[in-house]
Amino acid sequence: MSSSIRRSVQSDTLTRLAQAIAVAVSATLAGCQSSGQVPQADVAHTPKIAARAKQKPVWLTEKPTPQVPQDVWERMRQGFQLQETAGVNPRIEQQRLWFASNPSFLENAGERGSLYIHYIVERLEERNMPLELALLPVIESAYNPMAYSRANAVGLWQFIPSTGRYFNLRQTRFYDGRRDITASTTAAMDYLTRLHDMFNGDWLLALAAYNAGEGTVSRAIERNEKLGLPTDYWNLPLPSETQAYVPKLLALSQVVLSPDAYGVNLNPIANEPYFQVVEINQRMDLSKVAAVANIDEDELFQLNPAFKQRTTIDGPQHLLVPTSKAQLLTASLSTMRPEELISPRSLKPVFETAEDSDVEGARRTYRVKRGDNLAQIAKANKVQTKDLQRWNKLSGNKLKVGQTLVMQDTRATKANGKRINTVVAAKGKEQKKQTQYKVKQGDSLYVVAKRFNVEMQHLKRWNPRMGKALKPGQMLTVYSPH
Repeated sequence: MSSSIRRSVQSDTLTRLAQAIAVAVSATLAGCQSSGQVPQADVAHTPKIAARAKQKPVWLTEKPTPQVPQDVWERMRQGFQLQETAGVNPRIEQQRLWFASNPSFLENAGERGSLYIHYIVERLEERNMPLELALLPVIESAYNPMAYSRANAVGLWQFIPSTGRYFNLRQTRFYDGRRDITASTTAAMDYLTRLHDMFNGDWLLALAAYNAGEGTVSRAIERNEKLGLPTDYWNLPLPSETQAYVPKLLALSQVVLSPDAYGVNLNPIANEPYFQVVEINQRMDLSKVAAVANIDEDELFQLNPAFKQRTTIDGPQHLLVPTSKAQLLTASLSTMRPEELISPRSLKPVFETAEDSDVEGARRTYRVKRGDNLAQIAKANKVQTKDLQRWNKLSGNKLKVGQTLVMQDTRATKANGKRINTVVAAKGKEQKKQTQYKVKQGDSLYVVAKRFNVEMQHLKRWNPRMGKALKPGQMLTVYSPH
């Protein structure tokens, strides 16, 4: 083969080879596109993607742990439960307008309440009760434990004498449990809880009954039921004061939720206990205690307003003192003689105390501690269990930690024997005492029966003409053992 022909054949062969290679490369690229394979250039990134995929996932649904509020107002807001019941209501708006127009009212009440609000909020939280109820003393007493109403209601929670006694708040010349910060708070929460249960878990009806009495609310519900009308709070024909009472609390709660929006300046209140309970075992004057522990005397009285004569006579065997001074007071009391803690004017009152008691003797109180039972308490105080039940209107043996029990001092009975014998001689052992009772606003048959510790059926039998529902001003005859 000539050289020219050989060159021509080689040239053709190279050309065909180049074409074949081009076709093969095109086919390869087309295959990559159609099969979805990762191009070679991206393979180097694959291990990094896989490594990232193995990392622990971050769940967006996880919520950060909520911080404990430093301000008790904020703690209160977090526990509000009644706002859904408010809605748009002209009765609430009217009350809210008043608070916005009188900002000093809430500001001043908040200042007075700064000693007590943390304690009340904690007790409400323990019972899972709405924290709006911590604002109820603003409505009732402007957080003044010395508040006194025309109806003879007293204290932060404004208990009238009979209701106070029913909830174990003793009232004597020297001590008034309605003013006692811790005892009255326990009583108020017991009462509100009972009303809440009585009205099938409706807090608005419970609050209305706290103001007007369960009898008034029950009769209003019965009336609407007979007429086929709604029986919720907003539709009941209640007294004007009660119609404004619940809207006032709801409006106040809304102002506390957003005080700046209403021009109210609520000074922060530390979310920590303001006071501490210090046990005492002797009679003492508050002025002496204040001097010993370097406490302002007026502040000490604001924490212990139940001691009407500023002397720890006839009341519980403890004092409330500012937390920062509790340790100093405890240490000081352990080294002082009894006569150093009481003034001469307070040394006389055994007989005066006896004069304030009934014929069964001077009263004492005992605060139930963890592990206590009725039999142990009775034995320790040298009284009968059945007497302890009768004095405290207990139907069984169940007790609550912190409950205050009332008991009679039988030694005072002996000292006052002449007076007792006179009463017994006049009445006779089997004779019952007759009382004429005038029905008050809010009374019901149940309330009156409980007040006098008698059976409802007996009350009906003694008053055959009283009708199905009690009316204010109606006179009832009640017989009770002397």
